[in-house]
Amino acid sequence: MLPKAEPLRHGVPLPLPSAAAATPLAQSRLLLALEAILEPLVTVLSLWILVWFVEGDLTPPWLIASIVAFALAFPGRSLLRSPPDRVVISTLLSWSWIAGLLLAMGFATGHLYDFSAVVVVNWLWFAPVSQLLSHLALRTAAPHLVRLQGPALRAVVVGMNEQGCSLADRLAAASYAGIELVGFFDDRTPDRQYGGDRHRLLGRVSEIANFVKANRVQLIYLSLPMASQPRIKDLLDALKDTTASVYFVPDMFVTDLIQGRTDSVCGLPVISVCETPFRGPAGLLKRSSDLVLATIILILLSPVMLGIALAVKLGSPGPVIFKQRRYGLDGQEIVVYKYRSMTVTEDGSQIQQARKNDNRITRLGAFLRKTSLDELPQFINVLQGRMSIVGPRPHAVAHNEMYRPLIKSYMVRHKVKPGITGWAQVNGFRGETESLEKMEARIRCDLDYLRNWSLRLDLLIIFKTVRLVFRDTAAY
Repeated sequence: MLPKAEPLRHGVPLPLPSAAAATPLAQSRLLLALEAILEPLVTVLSLWILVWFVEGDLTPPWLIASIVAFALAFPGRSLLRSPPDRVVISTLLSWSWIAGLLLAMGFATGHLYDFSAVVVVNWLWFAPVSQLLSHLALRTAAPHLVRLQGPALRAVVVGMNEQGCSLADRLAAASYAGIELVGFFDDRTPDRQYGGDRHRLLGRVSEIANFVKANRVQLIYLSLPMASQPRIKDLLDALKDTTASVYFVPDMFVTDLIQGRTDSVCGLPVISVCETPFRGPAGLLKRSSDLVLATIILILLSPVMLGIALAVKLGSPGPVIFKQRRYGLDGQEIVVYKYRSMTVTEDGSQIQQARKNDNRITRLGAFLRKTSLDELPQFINVLQGRMSIVGPRPHAVAHNEMYRPLIKSYMVRHKVKPGITGWAQVNGFRGETESLEKMEARIRCDLDYLRNWSLRLDLLIIFKTVRLVFRDTAAY
């Protein structure tokens, strides 16, 4: 089993949410500023270099194109802690999105042909190469830049418990945080301390104020149970005689947060424990991308879909479209479309998942399921607003009712619309889930998607899905 609330590491790793990341000191402010400006600046400079080399003069149309490109690329992504393969894939996906928008805008406005084709074509490869080289340069220079800002901030953690040790581990792994963890303060006996010998115990909680003043400690993280309110109040009173910044790490953060963020209700601060990532602008972006992509795909594949419909009708008796009840957003029942691939159309209280060599699957149906072509009618569900292109795959109602009491947080996956493809499917959890462990792994992938959603992640999943269709052996 994976650690609680730890992102899965299938394929490209997802960003790791951490208690440290919630504070403004989790990474050097200078590095954050450099990462925000790096990609937009390099994108524009790469264009200017090509224009100067080819045309020898930076004309107003190129300046306007530079401003638009900068706006689309800003702010740059934080990739310092990401592995090299993720940096490469993320950069290529991001540039493909920006370049595609620029070309589409130029074509739609009729100004694309006002620009030199030599510059445009070469910029398509020169810009991402320049971005990758700039990320490599920043990664090389980052440790020196952190040291230039002065000595690391010294920090202590109060409470050697699960969330305190998790914070300590993540601070140790954050090489660009500029924070040096000195140790822990805790009143419990060694047998009750969570970290064991992994972390240094400096003393009892009552000794922290004197230690902070004597050892130039600038940061204090309070990782005490929320039930210890009187203790916390006394400790805060004692720390008023120091200049250290104090951060509270409540024990609720050791639970499985989904899109945890601060908010307020009628002026009262609250912290979300489980929330959809598609609120406000993110929801508009998700829906807009669904509508655009689904419309384009349906137009391009309409001849293929008509041919499949005819083949299904002539191949075996029964309807062309199989309609099945599934759970959608907020657990509401929806009707999902698929090309019929079986001799039966089961949608009752008990449904048997398709198995290898299942005699219910028609000859054409086996091909459709293998290539995922049976899912194409679900792009109509996307236009209807019942589904998204990317999201947790919808399970039959019967399967939902069977698994929801067996798997913790199972229904949380319904905080978003179900998808035609998802993070679980591109990480090996497609097809039959013949064991509870496999279904649990699929659900963990779905929850990771909710925690870490971004448009880039959606594009990555779509790319991996297309690649998977041609070599997948799990679907039958």
